[in-house]
Amino acid sequence: MTRDALIKRTNEIIAKLPNARLNEVADFADFLLQKYEEENLYKGMLQLAIESDSFSFLNEEEVEYKIEDLKEKYQ
Repeated sequence: MTRDALIKRTNEIIAKLPNARLNEVADFADFLLQKYEEENLYKGMLQLAIESDSFSFLNEEEVEYKIEDLKEKYQ
């Protein structure tokens, strides 16, 4: 079913509902929209983190220091 057909069918069903049920539908639609927006925001932030070089140091090999690298030794 196309988007326009789904919207039309949903509007026809909503028009038949009593006010109490209409409020439930509106609340549920708000919940779905908020969930959708949060998912998109999360995906966008994840993509920014992936594309940035902020965490590129994690790909570098770890530097190992030895006692000979110390300038001063404390006894």
